[in-house]
Amino acid sequence: MRKYVIMGVQGSGKGTQSELLETGLDLVHISVGDIFRWHVQNHTKLGAQVRRAMNAGELVGDDLVESVVRDRLDQHDWNFGFVIDGFPRNGRQAEFFMESYDIDGVIHLELPDDEVRRRVLSRRLCPGCGMDYNLIADRPEVEGRCDICGTQLVKREDDTPEALAARLRDYHEKTRPVLELFRRKEVVHDVDARPSPEEVQQEIRRVLSLPAYEPSASSAGA
Repeated sequence: MRKYVIMGVQGSGKGTQSELLETGLDLVHISVGDIFRWHVQNHTKLGAQVRRAMNAGELVGDDLVESVVRDRLDQHDWNFGFVIDGFPRNGRQAEFFMESYDIDGVIHLELPDDEVRRRVLSRRLCPGCGMDYNLIADRPEVEGRCDICGTQLVKREDDTPEALAARLRDYHEKTRPVLELFRRKEVVHDVDARPSPEEVQQEIRRVLSLPAYEPSASSAGA
């Protein structure tokens, strides 16, 4: 059973790399951000709490995050392992996680702040089907419209310069120290997140000693 964590500042490609890492390895991708966005879109009580934090440019509280992660992992649908992104984000969460799960590897996606700003402020989301776009590398065929359902694309509520600045500050102050906790167990692998998603994925698999990524296999399964 393989258990991996992907860490990196917003826009570094954690979700994309987690999904690619699933390919051919029977891993379950657990995205804390996706779980929170589902609750926001479905107007749940938890979603209201998340929305307030997002609008303020803040991270969701530790107790709430830990509860969501614990509930998700307790489903035990990850027979062959999982890859989680968006957690842990600070020392307390890391300690909780390491006490409960034996992590095989932590991938740290490195990306300069100026590239983070360029990527994040170019993101668009389809409120209809949830499809993600990036106006730099993944533009829709029809400007401003989702290729899948035709819905008008929007910015994520938290993709503003002000909210991004707050998250970058929070990341550098709180999340980077988490890496130092993981480094003590010698499971951290630093990977440059600037190349193409496929190149980054190949490097991730190389440092984890996993089978090489085959894009054709991913396309065939889509």
